[in-house]
Amino acid sequence: MHEQWIAVDEYITGLFPSDPALEMVLQATRAAGMPQINVSPVQGRLLHVLALACGARMILEIGTLAGYSAIWMARALPADGKLITLEADPKHAEVARANIAHAGLADRIEVRLGIALDVLPQLAAERKGPFDLIFIDADKTNLTTYFDWAVRLARPGSLIITDNVIRHGEVLDDSSADAGLQGVRRFNEALAADRRVTATIVQMVGIKGYDGMALAVVRE
Repeated sequence: MHEQWIAVDEYITGLFPSDPALEMVLQATRAAGMPQINVSPVQGRLLHVLALACGARMILEIGTLAGYSAIWMARALPADGKLITLEADPKHAEVARANIAHAGLADRIEVRLGIALDVLPQLAAERKGPFDLIFIDADKTNLTTYFDWAVRLARPGSLIITDNVIRHGEVLDDSSADAGLQGVRRFNEALAADRRVTATIVQMVGIKGYDGMALAVVRE
């Protein structure tokens, strides 16, 4: 089945190919020896479409890596739109800034270097936002806290997307000692009980294997 998932993903990518700037981001990620954990091209296009669908003018991303998903989302912004992306690793931030500049989006994307749990309160203090779209793709142990900050920095109608919430189906294992997996389980349970949002979780397959995203619309 995994081979078929990959083949179908490649078929979709062939129908909706990305461009040299995005391909360069993937090459730069590999060249820098960074982990190959960015969203797939199909998922990147999904983020782009969702940003367009919600008419996003302000976007927040938690977890930059090399800037691949940030570029996809920022391309959906209007000329006066803004995307702020948070990255804890200085090397990753440097690579991301170079990729973003090459894509011609340096004026639209701001890479903030720092631990997200430190930077998120700073954004609130600076009265940044409210953000129309928030994409969470960072360490899994703190997902619930990231999501809580996302709701605080959002508005009614904002869309919050959280990546990697199925973990190849391992999310079913409540006895796992893996801290990241337990973080995902805590997040999924908290999301289901959170009356501030209307949410669902969607399973996904493709070149990234078997995983999923949580989608939540802020109610209040």
